[in-house]
Order: sequence, then structure tokens, then C-alpha cells
Amino acid sequence: MIIPCIDLMGGKAVQLIQGRDKALEEDSVMAVLERFAGFPEIQVIDLDAALGRGSNDELVRELAARAITRVGGGVRSTQRAQTLVAQGAHRVIVGTAAFDANGIHREFLRTLVEAVGQERLIIALDSKADHIVTEGWQKATTFTAEEVIRSLEPYCSGFLCTYVDKEGMMQGTNLDWFRRLRAATNHEMTAAGGVTTIEDIAALREMHIHAAVGMAIYTGRLDLAELLKMEKSQVG
Repeated sequence: MIIPCIDLMGGKAVQLIQGRDKALEEDSVMAVLERFAGFPEIQVIDLDAALGRGSNDELVRELAARAITRVGGGVRSTQRAQTLVAQGAHRVIVGTAAFDANGIHREFLRTLVEAVGQERLIIALDSKADHIVTEGWQKATTFTAEEVIRSLEPYCSGFLCTYVDKEGMMQGTNLDWFRRLRAATNHEMTAAGGVTTIEDIAALREMHIHAAVGMAIYTGRLDLAELLKMEKSQVG
């Protein structure tokens, strides 16, 4: 599955390079959504919520009403997860709160499963310099995605694995990293971070990994019509 991404900041759709530098923004988020019509699912990340500086809840609610969405950003409480589901999110992405200083934050994840259900939860494994990063990719942990992915399986129905080193850089992604993660779990997996070409997506498809695509779509490097044709051929 090819999943277009809408990242929200200050009421606009934006694309950042490695989570820091804003590369582009579009004022009309709904116009962006219209361009993505035909794709089975949209990924929505509230960057303001992720960074702890507000939220874009009204936009999230409107996007969720118009499309099947997986929504993340600032999911650090069961109440936040329940709110997103109530707003219409099909699935909820949790990242930072899935971990604590010692590794997996099992107590929180258990309460989250009880609150919204395992089938609705996606755990984000964002990796930079070979280690999982949290708090909007600003803080590095001491462990790797490969070390924790299997232990996280009881708390989610899939993983969003972002190779932050390549995020937004239009240089391709690290297929070897995704291949290693694919071998480590049978759960659904979505790749993000530097997915730039049709060849990247085709390679991920062969591994049975979904592709979340952002910068390459917004800049025109990937043609939406070609992607949609590819998506429909996979469904067919």
C-alpha cells in the first residue's frame, strides 16, 4: 500500500528535512487531501502536538471525516488516543510514549491497548544514527528498533518505521534497514524516511512493506497518477 503523508504545523501542510528544517508548506490542507483522493489511506502527523506546542485538532477532525486516516503526533496519554479515535482516526500512531528510560513503556502501552484496542494502534520506530529517537526526533535513546520490535508486537497491529537520517532529503532510503526489520517481525510494517523513487516503493512492496511517501510527492519527484496506477495494480 502507498500511503501519502500530510504533516500539520500551524494549520498548514508542511514537509520538514529530518524533522528540523521546513522545506515547503501549503496553506490549504484540504486541497492537499483532494490530490490524494483514490489512495486507500492517508497518514496524518500533527507536528505541533508531537513537539508539545499546541495541536491541529480541527484539521485532524476534518481530515478524518473525509478519508481513512492513521493519525499520530503527541499521543502521550490514553485520553489523547481516545480523542483521536473519537475524531474519526481509523488508527492511532504512538511513538515517544511507547518508550521510557529503560526501554519499552509496557504499563502505558497496556493501558493504551485497553483504551482503544490493539488493532487500532501503530507504534512508531523512528531511527536516527541507528538508535530510536523520541520527542519529535529531538532525543536519542540507547536502543535500536531491531532490539525492541518483537517485544512490542503485543501492543499494536503494525509498525511505522522511519529512517530519519534520510527523511526529506530525496536521496532514497535504507532498504537494508527495512529488510532487517521485516525479518524481525510478522506484524504489518510501513516504511518512511527518504522513500523517493518508484524503485524504492517496488523494493518495499517485494518485502511486503507499505510505503509512506511525503517529500517526493510534494516536490513532484513522484507522480501521483503513476503512484495511483501502481496502487490500483497492487489491489487488483
